[in-house]
Amino acid sequence: MKFFNKLRRNEEGATAIEYGLIAALIAVAAITAMQSLGNELSTTFNTVSTTMSSSNAV
Repeated sequence: MKFFNKLRRNEEGATAIEYGLIAALIAVAAITAMQSLGNELSTTFNTVSTTMSSSNAV
């Protein structure tokens, strides 16, 4: 019975799982932010490229 009580009180694994979940949440937030930024940068570079191409044609 002492063994089961000791297992119930052991929280080291729970702490590791919590840190893993926090790291996963941070990774998801970073990926989402970078995708949004990447889309904005792509739009900006396409606009600049189009403007420069039309300026060279004149």
